[in-house]
Amino acid sequence: MKRVIVVGGGISGLATAWFLQRRGFPVTVLEAGGEPGGTIRTIERDGFRIDTGPTSTLHRGGVLAELIKGVGLDADVVEADRRASRYIVKNGELLALPTGPLSFLTTPLFSGAAKLRLLAEPFYRRALVEESIAQFVRRRLGAEFLDWAVDPFVSGVYAGDAERLSVQAAIPRLYALEAEYGSLFAGAFGRAFRGKPSGPQPRGRLISFQGGMQTLPRAIAKNLGGALQLNAAVTALERMPNGEWFVRTPSSDHRASCLVLALPAYDAARLLGRVSPELARELEAVAYAPVASVALGFRREHVTHALDGFGALLPRRLERETLGVIFSSTLFPGRAPAGKVLLTAFIGGARNPSIADKNKSDLADRVVSDLRPLLGIRGDPILQHVSLWSRAIPQYELGHGRRIARVDAALGRWPGLHLRANWRDGVSLADCVDNAAQLAERLALSMNASEPAAAQEV
Repeated sequence: MKRVIVVGGGISGLATAWFLQRRGFPVTVLEAGGEPGGTIRTIERDGFRIDTGPTSTLHRGGVLAELIKGVGLDADVVEADRRASRYIVKNGELLALPTGPLSFLTTPLFSGAAKLRLLAEPFYRRALVEESIAQFVRRRLGAEFLDWAVDPFVSGVYAGDAERLSVQAAIPRLYALEAEYGSLFAGAFGRAFRGKPSGPQPRGRLISFQGGMQTLPRAIAKNLGGALQLNAAVTALERMPNGEWFVRTPSSDHRASCLVLALPAYDAARLLGRVSPELARELEAVAYAPVASVALGFRREHVTHALDGFGALLPRRLERETLGVIFSSTLFPGRAPAGKVLLTAFIGGARNPSIADKNKSDLADRVVSDLRPLLGIRGDPILQHVSLWSRAIPQYELGHGRRIARVDAALGRWPGLHLRANWRDGVSLADCVDNAAQLAERLALSMNASEPAAAQEV
């Protein structure tokens, strides 16, 4: 059977390899680092369990459920309380984001004029050109909904700038409501009637694992066994005359008919520079936002807020550097010792790229300063841990869809080469697993179709 090489041991590469292995295909995964999971990291410090990258994922069933069950983690899944509030900071207060018609009518988050403005939404015409998220929301819903709802959501998911992100690429489901129905309201009602989700916030169960998020990539790695090679940075890449791909690491050489680069766009560009300068240029142009994850531990009596929710987002209008905070020890068990709480804040993003050059201690001080009046924090943290990702989250900026189309066109000239990572088709862990399963299915079908009949029966 044809062998597959996967370069990159983040969730995209691990999941692609696992789904292929389940279908009986021999796979080799080459990971440059010493641990599986990419930016998915969990550490233990002084009794605190800290996720330094993603802190949760949405569980929508489907292939993610298949993966979790397949690697033996069903009993390790922990789910956040679905009734917990999501807060937005306004006028120095944490205001719960409305969850239904009644709470929307009574919320002080939006003015009466902004609520009445929604009545005109069905009468606005569709745009004829690609729009940013900010342009789209202002046109259809008004400035207040951009400032106090959608813009914070964009910061929470992408750490991005709503003025630069493409609504078609970054929030395709929201864009589809207008494209299909001519109106967001009509589209929301139509999709609800058909039992389908609508709006920018995906539906699903917010989950993690008892041992933290890195439990998942570690379990996949264990299942892959010897197929995963750690500390195996790729130093050379070449297409051979017979159509195979040659991949070199410091300790070994590999050949395969199928090569999957499950890497950030900039790393894939580096490896493809000599193979395909055209592809490398497109990939290098994908923008990334820097983000620092700041874990803060406090004694419970030193935080007066009830911490009775998922966390809080700080809108751009507040002119704070901190993007938001997750109430980690409220969301999932085992994140903090008894009598203590763990907060995980995020600072930086596309609108504040200078954080990549700042001292980690200064970043933690900035976050504590921003959160102190909001959460009623007294005293200093008893624990702080800062993880700085200089290129953390890919930005689906205006023109991103056209860039992806050019990448796909260029890939058509390189049979057996595939690119799979969160710089396309969704940035979340759940998106990466969905996309990995789809790629594995396509590869399995194509490789089975190209095998002799006798080999298919083995």
